[in-house]
Amino acid sequence: MPRRARVTLPGIPLHIIQRGNNRQPCFFADEDYRFYLDWLGEYAEKTGCHIHSYVLMTNHVHLLLSGVEAESTGRLMKALGQRYVQYVNRTYRRSGTLWEGRYRSCLTQQETYLLTCMRYIELNPVRVAMVAHPGEYRWSSYRANAQGESDTLISPHPGYVALGSDPDVRLAAYRELFRFELDPGVVDEIRKATNGNFALGDPRFAALIESALGKRVTPGKSGRPRKTTEPESGELFG
Repeated sequence: MPRRARVTLPGIPLHIIQRGNNRQPCFFADEDYRFYLDWLGEYAEKTGCHIHSYVLMTNHVHLLLSGVEAESTGRLMKALGQRYVQYVNRTYRRSGTLWEGRYRSCLTQQETYLLTCMRYIELNPVRVAMVAHPGEYRWSSYRANAQGESDTLISPHPGYVALGSDPDVRLAAYRELFRFELDPGVVDEIRKATNGNFALGDPRFAALIESALGKRVTPGKSGRPRKTTEPESGELFG
């Protein structure tokens, strides 16, 4: 079965997840995280990408970014991935692949899912019980987005900036979003959209993306179509 073409558009936030091969670790020491973030910033600038949120976990990476061109994110991930793999193989005297095939991604609707996706990303260390609070985890954007710490990687998205015209008000409003855990249904929705390379948003957003790209960006119904002249009520086969 051919692989689904990537769904990307200039200026639309893209949630990316890249996992270590067979869910194995891809970061082994503090220096690894630092080098990855340094190179992420370097290649983001070169390829015209703006990083809005991130977290580096032991065996995978989450990014929320937008590119000035449709190809920007692909160029970033290719250059970053290759350089980091070369570094890991040289440093730890290993060979072969580090990443689990292609990275997964989904276009994210600003109005309804941008801040939710940022929470999903920055709450990862809490969900897996690595820390009790996202501010305790060093390798994420939470301290910049919620606590105002300097992070040259972060380019605030307009949807985040709209939380408040005053920086202190904005930070407080963002922290307020973290008072409650994400609904499990929302977590599942984000995962399905990202793993399937679908649009993450409401039906209108999906329709606009499909119109712009000329391709389906929502999951099709599973199973074979029945041999009837018309689908039964509620049945659509993509």
